[in-house]
Amino acid sequence: MKFFFLFFILIFNISFAAQASIKKEIINNFKKIKNISFNFKQTIGEKTEIGNCIIEYPKKIYCKYDNFKKKIIVSNGKSLVIKNRAINQYFRYPLNKTPLNILLNKDYIIKEMEKIDGKVVNEKYYNFLLKQSENEINIFFDINSYDLIGWQTEDIYQNLVVTYIYNIEKNNVIKKKYFQLPPLN
Repeated sequence: MKFFFLFFILIFNISFAAQASIKKEIINNFKKIKNISFNFKQTIGEKTEIGNCIIEYPKKIYCKYDNFKKKIIVSNGKSLVIKNRAINQYFRYPLNKTPLNILLNKDYIIKEMEKIDGKVVNEKYYNFLLKQSENEINIFFDINSYDLIGWQTEDIYQNLVVTYIYNIEKNNVIKKKYFQLPPLN
C-alpha cells in the first residue's frame, strides 16, 4: 500500500512539474511578441469563415475575412469596428465590452497566466481560461512550439466562436494604417 501511495505521489509531481514547465515556456514566448500575423479559421455554430489577421499589442487588431461580405474587423485600441464591405455598413463597439479586449491585452494575459493554472488538452494544447468583467475567453497554446494557436469565446449573441490560427508570423513591421477606424457618419 505504501508503494502504491508513493508511486501515485511521484507520478503526480512529475506531471505537475511538466505542466509548470510548459506554462513557463508559454509565458516567456508570449512576452517576446510585439505583433503577430496569421491566417484563421473561425467557426460560429454551423458557419465557418476564413481570413487573415494582424494583432499589434496593445489592443490593436485588423482582420480581413475571405467571404462574400468581405468583412473587416479593426480595433484602434479603444473601439472595435466590424465592417461589411459588400454593402459598406459597419458597427462600432467599445473594445472593453468585447472578449477581444482580453485577447488584445498582452500584459493582462501574461499577468493572469502567471496567477492561474492552465491545463493540457488532448496532449497537444495548453489552455487558459481568462475572465474580465463579463467577458470570458479560452486561449490555447501549442505545447511544443508554445505559440498561441487559437481561442474560444461567445459573440454578442451568445454564439460559441472558435478561432484556430495558423501560418503564424511574429514581430514583423506593421503599417499603422491597418488600425485606423472608418470615420463616423
